[in-house]
Parts: sequence; C-alpha cells; structure tokens
Amino acid sequence: MGRAGGVGCGTIVIALIGAVVFGVDPGQTIAVLGGADQQQTSAPSAGNDLSEQEVCTMGPYATEACEALTSLNETWEPEFRRAGIPFEQPFLDLYRDGRVATEGCGSASSAAGPFYCPADMGIYIDTSFYDQLAQMSGTGGDFARLYVIAHEYGHHIQNITGLAAQVRSLQQRNPRQSNQLQVRMELQADCYAGVWAGKNRNRIEPGDMQEGLRAASAIGDDTLQRNAGQRINPEGFTHGTSQQRMEALRLGLESADDTACDSYFDFR
Repeated sequence: MGRAGGVGCGTIVIALIGAVVFGVDPGQTIAVLGGADQQQTSAPSAGNDLSEQEVCTMGPYATEACEALTSLNETWEPEFRRAGIPFEQPFLDLYRDGRVATEGCGSASSAAGPFYCPADMGIYIDTSFYDQLAQMSGTGGDFARLYVIAHEYGHHIQNITGLAAQVRSLQQRNPRQSNQLQVRMELQADCYAGVWAGKNRNRIEPGDMQEGLRAASAIGDDTLQRNAGQRINPEGFTHGTSQQRMEALRLGLESADDTACDSYFDFR
C-alpha cells in the first residue's frame, strides 16, 4: 500500500444528478456512487448528531449498512497499520427521501445519490437510493447495497492516503484532464470495493459477484447516457463505462490486494 496509491480516499466532485447532467427527470438518479466536492454539505446529520446505535436502528437497511461499515473498518485499518499510514474511521450518515447537511461539504438532496465528504470524512447515503439501484440493475440483493458503501469507503481511502489531494492538484493544473482523472478515481474506488469483498469471501454468497457486476454495469456512464436518450459522450464521463466499472470491481475482488488498484494512477 502506498501513501497515494494503495488505500485511497476520496475526493472530488459532487455525485452528479441526472437532471443537471443529462436533462432527465430528477427522480432518476443518473450519476451515482461518486465522491462529494468539498463545497457540498447536509440537514440533520445522523453521523454528526446521533449515536452509532441510533444510526444503526434508524430504518430500512440500517443494520446491514452498519455491519458493512464495521467490516470495512476491520478490513482496512490493519492495512494502514502495516503501511505505517495514520488511519481514521469514517462515519456513516443514513437518511431517506430528504436532505442531508454535512459539516464540510454543504447540503444535498436525495437526488444526489450516495456520496463521501472528504472534509468531515462522512459517508452519506439516502437509503431510498437502494430502491432506485434495484430498479436500474434488476437486482435487489444485499451485495449491490454493500457495493455502494464499499465504493464510498474507497473514496475515504483515497482521502486519508493523500491521493485525493494529489488528484485535485492535477485537475487544477490541467482542467482538460479533470474528467479523466475523476474517472480514474471512481474506478479505483470500485476496485477497492472489490478488494474488501475479496478479503471477506465469507460474506460472498453464490450469485453475489454477478449481482455486483450488474450493479456496476447499470451505473456506467455510457449506460446511463444511453438510457437517458443521450448520445454517448466519452468527454462527459465522470465514473467510467459499464465495462470499466465491472472490470475494476472484478480486479479488486479476484486479487484481494489493494496494490492492484494502484494501476489506475501512474504516481504514488
């Protein structure tokens, strides 16, 4: 694990909303599973205002989400310890069909989809998104939901290793490469999600991998543009194609090695 490459956390650009990016019904959350910009925030924040026990009993999927976060912490903290990198656990904020106010990234509505705020190290998930994901991917299984949390945790990894800051600096110096760098960030977060699953194969049931791949495919930029009736525009990609997202998830799962995810960047 390298300080800017192995375990990374994340960065950047608000999870894009379909109504803004593609001009579609805002009820369709188009661009999801993204990192939140440091200019975004949240309403009553479960992660900030409620105890962990309250968060973990506050509605559908809450217990499952908290168990996943515990597993993610238990999986990644030893990796940081071995690499000699200071580790901080993120917090989880769950809400449903409303708005959320973060301490460091502003406020967001449920249309923004799940996001990670690097400024306060919070993972924010509107659990109604899980219903949308089930419709988009044709699967309502638990692994697709775990993939959501593990992806956002991947952005946390990029944040505390310093990779996110390096990428932001590169984006500022070379705005034309901003989207390409963002895509790499998202694919690496997908890869980290796969690494977590690969290191916890006892959680993987028959069909889970296929379920995760279908979820990854459903939220590829090309698929989302196509389903929105738009021309496929690679210059507008922010998260990667369906094929790229599936490959990133598979790379992490099959290798169970975070250094495999370093391949998305040439620097460390």
